Amino acid sequence: MEEKMQFRKTEEKDLDAVMQIIDAAKEYLKAQEIPQWQDGYPNRESFQIDIKNESSYVLEENGKVLGTIAVYLNGDRNYCKIYKGNWLSTDQPYAAIHRVAVDASRKGNGIAGKMIEEVVKLCLEKRIFSIKNDTHRLNQSMQKMLEKNGFKRCGIIYLENGEERIGFERILPFH
Repeated sequence: MEEKMQFRKTEEKDLDAVMQIIDAAKEYLKAQEIPQWQDGYPNRESFQIDIKNESSYVLEENGKVLGTIAVYLNGDRNYCKIYKGNWLSTDQPYAAIHRVAVDASRKGNGIAGKMIEEVVKLCLEKRIFSIKNDTHRLNQSMQKMLEKNGFKRCGIIYLENGEERIGFERILPFH
């Protein structure tokens, strides 16, 4: 039987699987002594809001959720100011991706990269030619995944709660 991956909007029925992936990711970050996602966020409510707003996606294979990603097609207000660098693009629409997480048993198998490819397709369909993201300075695995998938380190952004993050951006080809 051929394995078939599907990228689709998250549904309520996916929440338990998504939360298992998120909880494992939180444990991974904690074990790596990375303080990201250690304060209760993201929680089930974060995903329920994203489902309602149609901004949460999953990658599944044969009915099993392998990864989750949030895609905000209207950007992110935390990205209005960047320090110690510059965004690659300004004054143009961009998508922001957040809460990228992969099933722990499938880490290192290109699942995150596959989700990024699908987000690129989604953005191009909407004529959005930039994707931005941020991550904690200690989160080396996320930084490597972003760089491997064409994102460039742009500078420092600050979240609404004052936490510092490294801002990344990928410019998409105009067709």
